[in-house]
Amino acid sequence: MRETPNWPDPAAHIARHAPDTAMLYFSPAALQATAQRFQAGFDGLVTYAVKANAGEEVLTNLVAAGIRAFDVASPREMYAVRAVCPDAVLHYNNPVRSVEEVTVARALGVASASVDCWRELDKLSVLPKGTEIAVRLALPVAGAAYDFGEKFGLGPDRAAQLLQEVAARGFVPAITFHPGTQCADPSAWGAYIAEAAEVARMAGVRIARLNVGGGFASHRAGQAPDLEAIFTHIRAEVDRHFPDHAPDLVCEPGRAMVADAFTLGTRVKALRDTGAVFLNDGIYGGLTEARDIGAPGRIRVLAPDGMPRTGKDQPRIVFGPTCDSIDRLPDPLPLPSDLAEGDYVLFDGMGAYSRSLTTRFNGYGLGDPVTVADLG
Repeated sequence: MRETPNWPDPAAHIARHAPDTAMLYFSPAALQATAQRFQAGFDGLVTYAVKANAGEEVLTNLVAAGIRAFDVASPREMYAVRAVCPDAVLHYNNPVRSVEEVTVARALGVASASVDCWRELDKLSVLPKGTEIAVRLALPVAGAAYDFGEKFGLGPDRAAQLLQEVAARGFVPAITFHPGTQCADPSAWGAYIAEAAEVARMAGVRIARLNVGGGFASHRAGQAPDLEAIFTHIRAEVDRHFPDHAPDLVCEPGRAMVADAFTLGTRVKALRDTGAVFLNDGIYGGLTEARDIGAPGRIRVLAPDGMPRTGKDQPRIVFGPTCDSIDRLPDPLPLPSDLAEGDYVLFDGMGAYSRSLTTRFNGYGLGDPVTVADLG
C-alpha cells in the first residue's frame, strides 16, 4: 500500500503545527521511485537491507513498489518483514549468528545466508540442503566512506577454501561482498567482481549467484549518485570475468534505497553570543552518524511560518539538546546569518540509520514520521 500523504511538504506541517520535537518527514512517492529505479536498472534481484530503516511504512511501501526480497540481520528484522509480506524472500546476510538465531531463521525459511568462518558454517548446518550459502569476500578496495573488511569477510585464498566446503556440504555455493558504505566509484565493484571470479576458479566451484552488496552512494552531500553508471559497470564486469557461466546477480541497497525518502526536521532551541547553535536533535538522535562520517551536507533553514531563511551562510558550531558535552556535531555547519531561535534546520537525505540508531537519552529523540507528498 502507499501511505496517504497528510501534508504537501514539511514546510506546510511546520507552519501549521510548529513541532518542538525533531521529526522525520517521509515521502512514499520518493521511496517507491527509488525502488523502481533499482529494479529497472539493476540486472538482477534487488533486495532491501532492512537495517537501514525497519519502519513499517518503509517495508510496506517497498512491497507496494515490487520489492519481495529483503536482507535481514536478525530474527526481529525477519519478523518485521513477514508481518508486511508473509511470502517475502529472506536473505540472512549478517555473518555472525547465535545457534538460537539460526533456529529462528530455519523456522522462518530463509532462502540464503552468508558466511565468512568455518564455525559459522557449522551453525548453518541445520538449514536445508539446497539453501544458498554465500562466502563473504573482503578486499582492501578504496572508494567508500568506510569499509567492513576488518569485521567481515575473508581474503581470496581462505574464501576459496570455504567455498569448496560450502559446496561439499550440499549447499548452493555463492559469493558475496560489500564495497563499503556510500561507495560512489564503480571500479570498486569491478575489483571485487574480478576477484570473485578468481576465487571461484581457485575453488573449482561454479557459483550460482554473486551478491554485489550495498554501498551504492546515497545523496548526503553534493551531486546525486549516478546509479545507472554503477549498474552498467557491474553488468559489464560480470560478463567480462565470468564469460562462460555468469552467475545470477543480487544487490542489497539499504541507505541508497531509503535515504532520500526522508528529511530530518530539527528546531533551534537556543543561540549563543559565540554563534553556537543548540538544536533539539543531535548525536544521540537522528544525527548519530555525524560522529563517524560527518554531518549531512544538504541543509535548509525555515522560519516558523515555513518560509526559507535567506541570509548569507556562515559556519556555526552545532550542539544537540542533551546535557552531555560530547553531543556536538564534529564540524561547523553553514547556517544563514538571519537564523533565529525557533527556526527549523532541515537535513535532507536522512532516511537511513537516523531512525534505526536514535536513542531517548535525556528524554529526547525523534517523533513519529510525518507523511508528506513531497519533501520540497
